[in-house]
Amino acid sequence: MDITLVERLLSAEGWALLGSLPPYDDATSLKLGEALRDAGYDGDLVAAALTQSRLRARARNKLGDFADGMLLTPDGLEQATRLEIAARHAGRFRAAGVPHLWDLGCGIGADAMAASALGLSVTAVDSDPATAAIAGVNLRHFPDADSRVGDATQIAALIPTEDGAWFDPARRIPGTTDAHGRTRRTFRLDDLSPAFSTILETAARVPATGAKLSPSLSHSAIPAGCEAQWISFYGEVLECTLWWGPLVHHQGRTALVLSPQGTETLVTEQDTDPGAGGLGPVTNTMPTAGQYVWDPDRAVIRAGLVGALTAATDGAELSHGVGYVVSSRPIDLPYARRYEVIDALPLQTKTVRSWLRQHGIGRLVIKKRGAQVDPDTFRKDLHLDGNGEELTCLLTRVGSRQAFIAVRPC
Repeated sequence: MDITLVERLLSAEGWALLGSLPPYDDATSLKLGEALRDAGYDGDLVAAALTQSRLRARARNKLGDFADGMLLTPDGLEQATRLEIAARHAGRFRAAGVPHLWDLGCGIGADAMAASALGLSVTAVDSDPATAAIAGVNLRHFPDADSRVGDATQIAALIPTEDGAWFDPARRIPGTTDAHGRTRRTFRLDDLSPAFSTILETAARVPATGAKLSPSLSHSAIPAGCEAQWISFYGEVLECTLWWGPLVHHQGRTALVLSPQGTETLVTEQDTDPGAGGLGPVTNTMPTAGQYVWDPDRAVIRAGLVGALTAATDGAELSHGVGYVVSSRPIDLPYARRYEVIDALPLQTKTVRSWLRQHGIGRLVIKKRGAQVDPDTFRKDLHLDGNGEELTCLLTRVGSRQAFIAVRPC
């Protein structure tokens, strides 16, 4: 969306039109658009208003009730921090006593809104005039917040050292789109905007600095002395956040697991065996019936903290990097799903097919990690008829061997 269209939406006519729209319904949007154009509204303004209505409907799950009064862009909404997580980010700055927060690369302003809602004074900065204007609209209810157009690199160099700096760098390549027409993502630190070097230079000068990065961040890229926290929400790993100075709660790698039940669990390097670097023992022995296999949350795996699971269960990882942990202790953990082992076999189609027939299995729920096999092809080759019992199985590695592990959720 360009600045001209933003200004038209913010005009008396545009804002009134946007406020008059009914709850978005994809099935009736075309008819509604025709009716609005027949009523005399300009076609571009109608299209922009309906796009905002559609984006607001999508945003409610991510941004809550705030979404109903916001202006949005597709890329901005996709990158925006979830409300629950943005509030946690803002809480770190408030707890550290930061008097003013600079949100550099603010996008649509979701993090700035969360910080403002917690009482922080905020300046939101974006290099794109339309995006900065949108952030300003979204921050309009907070008197101590403003937005401006600016170069994040230049502004970062001027931030007072007692203030806080927050980066959510753009991870999109302008002018390059994917098959769905969306701006293509980048996972290279060198392609971030503002650049990763700017983040590091700012953190070296402004103690209270934080940066939201991709959960694919390599462990080798984590700067010394900071906290790198992988966050999962309802099982999906959303980000890796770097924290410096007074914002560090646990130095090193951590994983924050937020559950659908509203609980949160923190896993740190201190939860692993001392000196193991987050790793735990690995076994070369196939699990046996009656043992248990745990599937840790993906944030724990991304953070390289499976060693916390092996330590808690006195268990061993089935193979380095797969995450599955086997043990004989039937304990429950809030950051891992537990399964009881029924049997474990080599991952060979004929062997598995014979076992399934012997046990009257007609349907499979397949969980795969670490195995070099396509689940759909594997399922087809088993010739299951859909009758009989349903079984959950893990397709993975045990040591260097591929394995089929029949399990029962506990």
